[in-house]
Amino acid sequence: MVRLHNLRPRPGSRHRVKRLGCGESSGHGKTSGKGTKGQKARSGGSIRLGFEGGQMPLIRRLPKRGFNNAAFQKRYAIVNVSDLNAFEAGTVVNEQLLRESNLIRGHFAGIKILGEGELKPGLKVQADKVSASAREKIEKAGGTVTLLEARRIQKVETDLPPSEANSDTAAATAKPRAKARAKSARKRRE
Repeated sequence: MVRLHNLRPRPGSRHRVKRLGCGESSGHGKTSGKGTKGQKARSGGSIRLGFEGGQMPLIRRLPKRGFNNAAFQKRYAIVNVSDLNAFEAGTVVNEQLLRESNLIRGHFAGIKILGEGELKPGLKVQADKVSASAREKIEKAGGTVTLLEARRIQKVETDLPPSEANSDTAAATAKPRAKARAKSARKRRE
């Protein structure tokens, strides 16, 4: 019977440590498996990844084409419906409460609620994104879902009076037209 006092690793899973510099007969003597001389044979001497001895490296020789969306992608903090069972019924679940309860941490663009697991209490959830299954489970449990991004967009639209909003768009379209007219007039003179 296996007990704590007679636990052993599986045969072959552990190897004897390679002991370096213990004389010629050890098989790892003299240069200790590092070859002879040169930068890589020195202690602390290592070459960074992609370094080709001063020659123009391959990564710089190849042309860069196309667009990479990695710099513009938004990273959302993921919270499952089952994680929300920690809160009592009627609680307003927002970013601040989730941070205090250590369900989310770090930097992110917003919060996304996913529908994994079951939800018992009815909660008022405030998040940036909610999956269809999560919304269904929250509303089935007697809770409500408020999307924060939609509220932010509405707030920006309502902050500007209608006359200002229209004048801003008119001014934005008028500037390029005026430049185009001036350019065409210059061409005619030439």
